[in-house]
Amino acid sequence: MNPTLNTIDIVVSDMQAAIAFYARLGLEFKLDPNTAEHAACDLPGGLHLMLDTEAFRTPFLPGWSAPSGGPRALLCFEFDSPAGVDAKYAELTEAGYRGIAEPFDAFWGMHYATVSDPDGTGIDLYAALPAT
Repeated sequence: MNPTLNTIDIVVSDMQAAIAFYARLGLEFKLDPNTAEHAACDLPGGLHLMLDTEAFRTPFLPGWSAPSGGPRALLCFEFDSPAGVDAKYAELTEAGYRGIAEPFDAFWGMHYATVSDPDGTGIDLYAALPAT
């Protein structure tokens, strides 16, 4: 039997800051009624996205510490148009989130930009370039 990827868990330092950031991308996280250290969001297509605080996850990950440097993983969000990418990038960076890569046209036919969430997780924003 092959495993099925159905959940991504992001470790965050500040739950409310993370929820506020992802709300700007249209994701609606719900806090776990048993603990404010865990939140979850069901995405189209059956993928489940979770947020867990460092305090919640650290006991289950012996020796873990927050990564430093650049993002080791990126969540990629597709938009309908390059203008949508530009608008969301501007919204996020004007709200104080760090831009990693300003919008650009990639050689593989996509318009791309990257920002980081409050804990440094990379968030790609992309759209197909119009056919020429």
